[in-house]
Amino acid sequence: MDLATLTLFLPACFALNMAPGPNNLLSVSNSTRYGYRTACVAGIGRLLAFAGMIALASAGLAGGLQTSELLFYGIKILGAAYLFYLAWQLWRGNPGAQDSVAGAPVGMLRLARQEFLVAAGNPKAILIFTAFLPQFVEPTQAIAPQFAVLGVLFLMLEWIAIAAYAYMGLHMRRWFAQPRGKRLFNRCCAGLLSAAASVLLMARRA
Repeated sequence: MDLATLTLFLPACFALNMAPGPNNLLSVSNSTRYGYRTACVAGIGRLLAFAGMIALASAGLAGGLQTSELLFYGIKILGAAYLFYLAWQLWRGNPGAQDSVAGAPVGMLRLARQEFLVAAGNPKAILIFTAFLPQFVEPTQAIAPQFAVLGVLFLMLEWIAIAAYAYMGLHMRRWFAQPRGKRLFNRCCAGLLSAAASVLLMARRA
């Protein structure tokens, strides 16, 4: 893989990482509710899901999503249902209760699992890896090492995106310091997650 390929890949990939989506919105929400560090660590769940998807795409197993309509729509419906569930939790959450547990340890495994399930519940993500990463692979050279390099770079840039969105949430936390403001923010996030779920339900196979 030459320098020219990486020069094209890095900005295109980072734009993809920074695009607003359910996982990035979840980082904003987690940072606002639980703090910057917690949101960043929880993002490991997302990275694990994406690493698995990259491995599937590298092995050529992602073609199953393109050929199996039942598999694609099954994952899509489950992913959308989980987003609606998270939206409902945010909508009915009690902002005052968040203040009382602000100093208590948060279930990090639970938050990481949320990130993992939101990422894994979007079949379009693995199709992105199938369509996007191979564009930067030189077919005359060994495929697996190139895919490994591109995958690691993607995950590193995704980690930067997690930190950037969590930092955004940290500042929003200051803006919505009062329970009324927190309730407004939570319900805005709930509406955006519901919108993301609706878009996911309308997604079609490429």
